[in-house]
Amino acid sequence: MTDPRDCGAVLKEVADVIDSRRGAYPKTSYVASLFKKAPDGMLKKIGEEACETVMAAKDECREKIIYECADLWFHTMVMLSYYGLRPEDVTEELARREGLSGLAEKAARPKD
Repeated sequence: MTDPRDCGAVLKEVADVIDSRRGAYPKTSYVASLFKKAPDGMLKKIGEEACETVMAAKDECREKIIYECADLWFHTMVMLSYYGLRPEDVTEELARREGLSGLAEKAARPKD
């Protein structure tokens, strides 16, 4: 794998592996098993990982926060792949928001 400090390259590599496992046999590929359960089972897993990330943060344990956040990111990347999206789509949106006040961005959102 590339240097872990190169966040974009790491995310792209993980996304490429996820995409390549899409049609794999679910009994031999965890990613394929998530796709098989999609969308409900896959989305439930993201919810579980989000809760575990919050609990790690509440425990204020750096190692647990990193570990659980990695799990959450991974499962979110599986969801992105399921919907034909890539991490680059998310980073483009973050770049679009750069320099924009969070309060201004929220106020500009369409009202439901």
